[in-house]
Amino acid sequence: MQKVILDTNVIVSALIQKSFPHYIVFDYVLDGQVQLCLSEALLDEYHDVLLRPKFARINNFESNAEIVLNRFAKTAVFYEPQIRLDIIKDKSDNKLLELADECKADFLITGNSVDFVFSYYKGTKILSPHSFWDYIGRT
Repeated sequence: MQKVILDTNVIVSALIQKSFPHYIVFDYVLDGQVQLCLSEALLDEYHDVLLRPKFARINNFESNAEIVLNRFAKTAVFYEPQIRLDIIKDKSDNKLLELADECKADFLITGNSVDFVFSYYKGTKILSPHSFWDYIGRT
């Protein structure tokens, strides 16, 4: 089974509109088509971001976020990265590469094309949600 890491921005987008991030989270990850890889630090970031008051104004965002977070916590495989990296300008995004290094993820899916200007980190392919969806042939 392929291993994936989801950047927080993908989950936010998945909860706001029905587009490629939504399909990836609901029709692919939560449906058990791939193994979601998480660290405690990344799950904490998911909670911190998804439960911000600004998202409470979006219809059903909060309740859907809770459902997704609970499912992720139950179904993901957790890893504790053993290395600390300083590669990405936005220091908090280094945790994604640290996790990729630890779990040997096949894909890191992110909407952040500003900081993730490279397409691979070691053996992990870094793709936008749209590119990932095309890559797996789901269009």
